[in-house]
Amino acid sequence: MTMTQLKALQTYSSALAGEHCVAGTYHYDVTSRELRWSEGIFQIHGYRRGEVVPTTGLLMSHLHSDDRKRCRGIFEDACRLGGFFASYHRLYDSRSRERRVLMVGEGVPDGDGIPVFIDGFILDLTRTVQLETDRSAREAIAGAIGTRDLIEQAKGILMGILHIGSDAAFERLSAYSQHHNFKVAHTASTIVRLANNTDDSATLRSLVHALDTRFSARNEGGRVLHP
Repeated sequence: MTMTQLKALQTYSSALAGEHCVAGTYHYDVTSRELRWSEGIFQIHGYRRGEVVPTTGLLMSHLHSDDRKRCRGIFEDACRLGGFFASYHRLYDSRSRERRVLMVGEGVPDGDGIPVFIDGFILDLTRTVQLETDRSAREAIAGAIGTRDLIEQAKGILMGILHIGSDAAFERLSAYSQHHNFKVAHTASTIVRLANNTDDSATLRSLVHALDTRFSARNEGGRVLHP
């Protein structure tokens, strides 16, 4: 289905919680080289309608220098060969603000199979990418804090059972984890879980004994088999 008129584009981003993505449609006549933008594409590039005349040269001039050659090649191939294309790339608007956009289009052929125009849209994903990145960072920080708290709890349990200091408790956690190819957080989680299960104190003490023995064996250069 081709677009005979430039129309508004319905968009959705789960990261924006109901807020619409900035987006717009475009139409490019391969023969006349006339390029038309909807209001959304003017907005993405930092312009108001009437401030500039859309051209492929203007379009490409806004692209990040590292993306320009590849994007130009994709667009020219669509003009020459037709078919669909999509490009996720960076551009700078008129105020030099970097935007992350998805550009999609279709080279539409005539009856002889020769592309005569390209219809498509540009979707501004800048806010989506920013929010997703921020969320991932927050989750990573929360995970790191949670892991640290878990290790501290496990150290406290070892300190209480073995009557050792904080550093010595962590050394035992580390030695046991390295020997069994576990992450320290995994070993710590097991200790905390067993400590919270009052019906399984024997298993906890067995594990603590294994940690202590592993640490002693490493320091003495010996080899000890564990279950």
